[in-house]
Amino acid sequence: MPPLPSAVGPNGLRVLELGSWSAAVVDGLTVEPQDLHVARYRMSGFWDTPLDSVLKNLRVDTAVRRVNVDQCVLATLIDAACLGYDVVLVEDLCGTTSPEFCTQATVYNVRQCFGFTTTSAELLAGLPD
Repeated sequence: MPPLPSAVGPNGLRVLELGSWSAAVVDGLTVEPQDLHVARYRMSGFWDTPLDSVLKNLRVDTAVRRVNVDQCVLATLIDAACLGYDVVLVEDLCGTTSPEFCTQATVYNVRQCFGFTTTSAELLAGLPD
């Protein structure tokens, strides 16, 4: 089977490629042996991956996304909403390298069209003890 095509970012580095810097686990995040990993090769975590099946088998009905809010997060969030998931964007846990207005537009569009937004404090306050 030929390798999947990959994109090259503006810095000349490959993105959306297994083993590349853009597919690495974020520094400071601990991966436990029981954690599930779903590799993706497109902006959306749902496109051409087993993510939907994994979540359905786990009976997950709410999708929460956080990093690179105006690109991968938005693509995955839209697909999650279209697949029937309840979508929550945690505003203070999102980031991007794009200009601030990109984040503002993404938050606005999520609220208007795709789901809900909250903060980490509000999310933690709503979880059972």
